[in-house]
Amino acid sequence: MTQIGFYHLTRLSLDQALPKLLDKALAAGHRAVVLAGSAERVDDLNERLWTFEPESWIPHGAARDGDPALQPIWLTDRDENPNEATILVMCDGARSEAVEGFARCLDLFDGNDPDAVQAARERWKDWKAAGHELVYYQQTERGGWEEKARG
Repeated sequence: MTQIGFYHLTRLSLDQALPKLLDKALAAGHRAVVLAGSAERVDDLNERLWTFEPESWIPHGAARDGDPALQPIWLTDRDENPNEATILVMCDGARSEAVEGFARCLDLFDGNDPDAVQAARERWKDWKAAGHELVYYQQTERGGWEEKARG
């Protein structure tokens, strides 16, 4: 089954944490799909990945940018994998019904929002019942990640 990592955002926002995680995925030779909760969030992330650091950018695209096969990172609000990614990043509570098609999935949720935390707990229960390997990560003081539990 697929490994699904739950990333509990407590120190950094999604806009700050996502570029770092995607940068690591690219450095390891992976392609990724980022499944956002809305078209507006896709637009926000699309802009953010170009500007998150003054001297850096992450190659990516979304539907308005053209051919997904050319994009190492594809931003979408649809449950799809048009760039043949091996990593799926879900945010804003977005949930894929096709996690089995990925080598690894990341579920990023806002730890400062009680509703987002509760929804993440429900996703954990559902995916555990489906037999997936689950790992829970919490942000450290410096914004890194520490594994806290496996399920």
